[in-house]
Amino acid sequence: MSRCTLCDLPTGDDPHTAPDVDGEFCCRGCLAVARSLDDVDDLGDLDARRPDATPGEGFDGETTFLHVDGMHCATCESFLEMTAGEQEGVAAAEASYATDTIRVDYDPETVDADELPDRLSVAGYTASDRSDPDDGDDDAVVRFLIGGGFFGMMAMLWYVLFLYPTYFGYDPIVDLGGVSGTYLFAQIWLFASIVLFYTGYPILRGAYVSLRARQPNMDLLVSLAAASSYAYSTLALLVGRTDLYFDVTIAVILVVTAGNHYESIIKRRATGMLADLTTTEDRTARTEAGDVVAADEVAPGDRLLVRPGERVPFDGTVAEGTAAVDEALITGESLPATKREGDAVRGGTVVTDSPVVVEVGEDAANTLDTLVRLLWEIQSSRSGIQRLVDRLATVFVPLVVAVATVGAVATLVLGSPPVDAALVGLTVLIVSCPCALGLATPLAVAAGIRDAAGRGIVVVSDAVFEAAPDVDTVVLDKTGTLTDGEMRLLDATAEPGTGVDRVRERAAAVERASVHPVAEAIVSGVRGGEPDRAADRAAADGGTATAAPTGSPDDPPATDVDVRDRGVFGRVDGDEVVVGHRSLFAERDWPVADRLREAGASARDRGNVPVYVGWNGRARGVLTVGDEVREGWESVVTDLDADGRRVVVLTGDAPAAARRFADHPAIDEVFAEVPPEAKAETVRRLGADGPVAMVGDGSNDAPALAAADVGVSIASGTDLAADAADAVLLEDRLAAVPELFAVTRGTNRRLRQNLGWAFCYNAVAIPLALSGALNPLLAALAMASSSLLVVTNSARVVFDPD
Repeated sequence: MSRCTLCDLPTGDDPHTAPDVDGEFCCRGCLAVARSLDDVDDLGDLDARRPDATPGEGFDGETTFLHVDGMHCATCESFLEMTAGEQEGVAAAEASYATDTIRVDYDPETVDADELPDRLSVAGYTASDRSDPDDGDDDAVVRFLIGGGFFGMMAMLWYVLFLYPTYFGYDPIVDLGGVSGTYLFAQIWLFASIVLFYTGYPILRGAYVSLRARQPNMDLLVSLAAASSYAYSTLALLVGRTDLYFDVTIAVILVVTAGNHYESIIKRRATGMLADLTTTEDRTARTEAGDVVAADEVAPGDRLLVRPGERVPFDGTVAEGTAAVDEALITGESLPATKREGDAVRGGTVVTDSPVVVEVGEDAANTLDTLVRLLWEIQSSRSGIQRLVDRLATVFVPLVVAVATVGAVATLVLGSPPVDAALVGLTVLIVSCPCALGLATPLAVAAGIRDAAGRGIVVVSDAVFEAAPDVDTVVLDKTGTLTDGEMRLLDATAEPGTGVDRVRERAAAVERASVHPVAEAIVSGVRGGEPDRAADRAAADGGTATAAPTGSPDDPPATDVDVRDRGVFGRVDGDEVVVGHRSLFAERDWPVADRLREAGASARDRGNVPVYVGWNGRARGVLTVGDEVREGWESVVTDLDADGRRVVVLTGDAPAAARRFADHPAIDEVFAEVPPEAKAETVRRLGADGPVAMVGDGSNDAPALAAADVGVSIASGTDLAADAADAVLLEDRLAAVPELFAVTRGTNRRLRQNLGWAFCYNAVAIPLALSGALNPLLAALAMASSSLLVVTNSARVVFDPD
């Protein structure tokens, strides 16, 4: 069987083709995308940018995902991947510090999955099962408050009271050369040791792994400055000198740790707002006999019973029964699809009104699981803004070390004593210590996260601040994003003399016996009543039911209700009532007036569902059911267009449902009937012309959200979509999308200001250190002043719409 040229899904026996488009496609949506974006030759190497279809392709083992505490940069990823690759039985590994996760491909016959966390817990990193509680944040707080806050401040207190006065020519309070001085220096050395090796452990570990991975980073330069001043001071203490620079070690470690700690606090506060979005689903299935079994016990060809309200566990085919299946989570289609015997169903979709028996497909594949894997592959391959600084470090760190070495050697060659030469090298390392450079990114990002949270926006990934300001195209999902995604009664039309209220009330009376989403919308729209959830049992047996007397006591009672495939039958006040598809009226030769036909056609043209209502031999009215557009959507797309961005609507719905958006002047293009696998590829192709932002809400959007340069999820969506996104709109407010771009633009500007200052500072300070105009203490003060400027600049509000 051939596969779709766009999304690689099977095309079936009758693929979609067109003379003006090369290739074969699985659906009209993929064909439409290819027709508009089919510049494959001009897209560059798409396959090189696309992650492999499966991790460790060609490997017959298993794959597991582990949480790793302690990752904070690209060097950590490289080190852990290298460590995992050295383990027996591990074929490949890929780490992602953005998600604190490592994916491991392993041979279960060689290594047990339970052993992997212990094998990968090295050099201070702690690997664990993703379901285990994480106490890494608590450890960081204790490390910072006890190690830095207490011991660091104690050492600095001794400096202020006893050492700093001597630097300005005052007589020491204690005899620094006697027993009291030795005791004082011993305390300072001990406190500085605790700060360096305990509080600074994460920084030292980062330097170590950067050397192991041969990727110099900022941790390495910070560690060089802190460790060099510590080593010099320790040697000076042993030979009886009193010009000790343990305070420099403490200041360097505390400044960098404080900046990183502040960033982590802001991030935890923001991501804590997402706690309610996380859901846990038990992976089980129900056999045809009704027994519940674990999903991993299901084999291809097994027959599974899926009751109303339950998810289809695996891709397969309907073996018995007929039901309306809600595929919105997978396809994005807002209207349920009727599935009969022989029809294919996807794992992860929801059976809404009647039980069905599903025969599991050959691969026992769950489409939702496929989307999760695709999400990981895309998301873990993306870089964040901190990678920019790490890339700078690969050049900056060796350069500074080389300058410090040359300066020390030159000083020695020119006749200065070794101590002075060592001080010149030490001063260069201290003055160039990238505290300002190291703080430039986390503090600017933290300020952006803070201000975004104030607007009801949770920033999940730092990458949003780097990519969002440059976004050229904004892709908007339709169902659940531009619309609210909830079926509701929108309109009603009645024959003259019948009365709209009577049509609505009689329809609601019989629809209460159905659990179909359209029936629920009608009932809720008429009286706010709830459908009789027990009625599905009668429908499952092919029998009839009497609607429960819910809603208003004035509602007419319905009897002899019969829930069918395309509608519901019943009796109200002695009259036979039919509610459903127009074909039901044709089968009974009940006439439908032209006025009602036109109303139904108009509803379908707008992408809604027309529900015909009739009694006593003829149709009496039409109810329109559909999802409503979100308030303010027009101003949002207008604002995005006014910023010079291309606006594209992407949906799994039929073209009629998206027609209203295609007619809006601010929307450049609409792609309809696009399957979820093709959404990610569509976003990639749109990205050939520049950075792309994707705004969506469902699991079907997750791969596209991850494939985009900036992914934005609506909080009313699923947890998978939230995991895929760079930012989440908590207040279900579409107007927050332009605000997000404003926040990221301000944050990006603040970041560039911080980085610019940090490099300008180094351009001035390093020559001064080489000339001998600075000593280590003055270098530390200059470094602290530079860092204070970065902190002050970052503390300002990034975005204030008022």
